[in-house]
Amino acid sequence: MGVLSIILALPAVAGMLIALAPSSSLRLAQAIALVASLAAMLLSWSLLASFDTTQAGLQFAESTPWVPEIGVDYSIGVDGLSLPMVLLTTLLTFVAVLASIGPMRASSKAYFSWFMLMESAVLGVFLAQDWFLFYVFWELALVPMFFLIGIWGDEKRGVASMSFFLYTLAGSVLMLVGMMAAYLATPDHTFDMAKLAQAHGAWSKDFQMLVFAAFFIGMAVKVPSVPLHGWLPLAHVQAPVPVSMMLSGVLLKMGAYGLFRVLDMVPQGAEAFLPWLFVLGLISIVYGAFMAWRQDDLKSMVAYSSISHMGFVLVGIASFNATGLSGAMMQMFTHGVVTAALFMLVGVVYTHTHSRRLSELIGVGRGAPRYTVVMSITLLAAMGLPGLAGFVSEFNVLVGGYERWGLWVAIVGLGILVTSAYCLRVFGQFFVAPSGERASAMRDLDTREMVALLPLLALMIVLGLFPGSLIDLSSQAISQLAIFR
Repeated sequence: MGVLSIILALPAVAGMLIALAPSSSLRLAQAIALVASLAAMLLSWSLLASFDTTQAGLQFAESTPWVPEIGVDYSIGVDGLSLPMVLLTTLLTFVAVLASIGPMRASSKAYFSWFMLMESAVLGVFLAQDWFLFYVFWELALVPMFFLIGIWGDEKRGVASMSFFLYTLAGSVLMLVGMMAAYLATPDHTFDMAKLAQAHGAWSKDFQMLVFAAFFIGMAVKVPSVPLHGWLPLAHVQAPVPVSMMLSGVLLKMGAYGLFRVLDMVPQGAEAFLPWLFVLGLISIVYGAFMAWRQDDLKSMVAYSSISHMGFVLVGIASFNATGLSGAMMQMFTHGVVTAALFMLVGVVYTHTHSRRLSELIGVGRGAPRYTVVMSITLLAAMGLPGLAGFVSEFNVLVGGYERWGLWVAIVGLGILVTSAYCLRVFGQFFVAPSGERASAMRDLDTREMVALLPLLALMIVLGLFPGSLIDLSSQAISQLAIFR
C-alpha cells in the first residue's frame, strides 16, 4: 500500500473504529478522530519534502484494476493541481476536529464517525485519477455532510440538509451524463483521466461543448456559482461550526478542482464557454459581496462571502492563461484557510454570547486581546490586503483576467470594495465600538482554540509574504494546462 492509499484509508478506518466503539465512549471517539486526522495531516504534508515541483505529471501514483470489465481502475496520484487540495483538506479536518472538542463539541460519537468518513471521501475526489473513481468519491461525500447537517445542525437543519443533498445530486446526474459520453467516445472505453485528456483530439468541438456543459453544471453547484448557489447560505447557517468550516473550506473546492480536470479533457469545449464562465464569475463576485454586506447573521455573512470569493476562481479559470489559472488555484487554497478561520472565530463568539447577530455584538472583542489579533488578521486577509494570503491570488486573477478580457475585469473592483466595507464593519462593531450588553460574556481564545487557529494564521501570513511557495507547487501543471499565453 502506497503513502496516498494510507492517507486515504486512515480517516475511513478511524470512522469505522469510532462507529464500532461503545455508545458511551465519546472521549474515545474524540481521541481516535484527533489522532487519525493528525496522522493524515502529517503524512500528507510530509509529501512536500519529496514532491518534484519541476515535473507536471503525476507523482506517488498507484494504480490497480478495480472493475476491468468496464475499464475502471483504482488509480490515484497527486500533481500540482491536487496536492494543494490534499494538504488543505487534511489541515482543515484536523482544525475542525479540534474545534469539535470543547465548547463547540458534538454530543455523539456518530458525529466524529461521519466526520472522518467525510474526510476520506473528499480526499478521494482530489486523489482520483479515474473519472469513475472520482464520481464514486464525489457522491460518497454527500452522505456524511447530509447527516452532519441534518442531525447536528440548528432549527432548520432538515430543510438545509435536504436542499444541499438535492442540489448536489441533481448536478451530479448531469456530470454522470458527460462522463459517460466521454467514456463511450473513446475506442478503448476508459475512464482514465490521462487517456481521456489525450483522446480529445479526435472529438469534435460540438461534442466537447456538450461534455463540458454537463460537467460544468454539476460542478458549478458545488463551487457554488450564481444562479446555482441557493443551497449554500441555508446550509452554512444551519450546520455546526466545524461542519461549516469543512463545507466552505474544502467541499466548495471540489467543484472548482473538477473544472480544472475538465479543462484538460475537453479544452475546445471549455474555450467556447469561457465568456459565460467569466460573466458568471463577475456576477458571483459582486452579488456575493453585496449579499454579505446585507447580512446581520455572521455565519450568513461568511457564507455569502464564499460565493464572492469563489467567483474569483471562475474568473481565473475563464482566463485560461497561466497567470489566471495560477491565481484561481491559489485562491482556492487561501480562501479555504481564511474562511475556515472566520467560521471558527464566529463560533467562538456564539459559544460565549449565544448570538451571531452583528447588531448585538457591539464591542465584544475589546476585552479579548488574542481574539482581537486573530480576527483582525483574518478580516484583513479576507479583504485581500497586501502582505496577507488573499492579495496575491486575487491580483493574479485580475492580471490573467485583464490579459484575456481587457477592462471588463474592472467590475471585480466593485466586489473588492464591498468586501472591504463589510469586513471593516465587523471590525468596527467588534473592536472599536463601546462595549455592549453581550461584551461581558465574551472570553478570550483558550489554548485549544489557539492551537487550532495558529496554523491557519501562519499560512495567511507566510503565503502573503512568500506566495511563491504555493505558486511553484502548481506552476508546471498549470503551464501545461493553459492554452493562452
